[in-house]
Amino acid sequence: MSFYIGRETSKLWKRICAETTTEINLLAENWKYLLAGLVFQYVHGLAARGVHYLHKPAPTLQDVGFFLLPWTFHPFIFKSRKIYTVVIWCRVLAFLVASQVLRIITFYSTQLPGPNYHCREGSNLATLPHPDSVFEVLFINFPHGVVYGCGDLIFSSHMIFTLVFVLTYQKYGTRRSIKQLGWLLAVVQSLLIVASRKHYTVDVVVAWYTVNLVVFFIDKKLPELPDRSIAAATLLPLSIKDKDGRTKEENPKLLNGNSGDPVDWRQRTQVNGKIMEDGNTLHVDSAMNGA
Repeated sequence: MSFYIGRETSKLWKRICAETTTEINLLAENWKYLLAGLVFQYVHGLAARGVHYLHKPAPTLQDVGFFLLPWTFHPFIFKSRKIYTVVIWCRVLAFLVASQVLRIITFYSTQLPGPNYHCREGSNLATLPHPDSVFEVLFINFPHGVVYGCGDLIFSSHMIFTLVFVLTYQKYGTRRSIKQLGWLLAVVQSLLIVASRKHYTVDVVVAWYTVNLVVFFIDKKLPELPDRSIAAATLLPLSIKDKDGRTKEENPKLLNGNSGDPVDWRQRTQVNGKIMEDGNTLHVDSAMNGA
């Protein structure tokens, strides 16, 4: 029993090391894209803070959602892993940046009176005094300035993040229950955003079709995720010794226990009595019976 546990622990440690090495290699190649995406998150926050200086409190606009929602709320281990973390985050940040660029252009084009209570007439937070220095703008009064922002309405930033992550998991995730839960939470959050008067209904509606279109077109332009059986072979070459003591190159074993060689992959799956294709398992009784 202890020998089995030790062997499985060794396999797990090797998988973790292999995955970590692969992710580090991918990070070394793609760190510029990740850094640019993260920096733009600050730029987006800076733009939202800047539009607050332009915000003028006014009577709340007529909104069908406000009538329908009258209430308010006061303010690396698993073998089945098929994706690389660094590559997924490059795609997620690309979707976020494209959506946020459109959002910045939109809310600077026309400033709407904020529907939230701290953005209405009579509130000291509805307008910002002229900044005393550039540092006051650059530091965006975090986190107070983020929580009590006004003017950055069309379209909802909350929905941008929610829909980008839900759409990404919809394509690359493996559990149907989590996908269904993600879409349910996105719908519920849409209702809660309007109910809490964080946004007008149009802000949420525009976010729904804009983010979906952005993800659709950006995803078409980006290269497909590399096949782990191929990418791992190029990123993690291992040297081993055969029975005769000679050293030879072997493709690294993937998290599912198979090597990167497609031929070897087919042989191992048939010996195990299973054929793996696109994440689905098909039992083959004839292979087990020796037929």
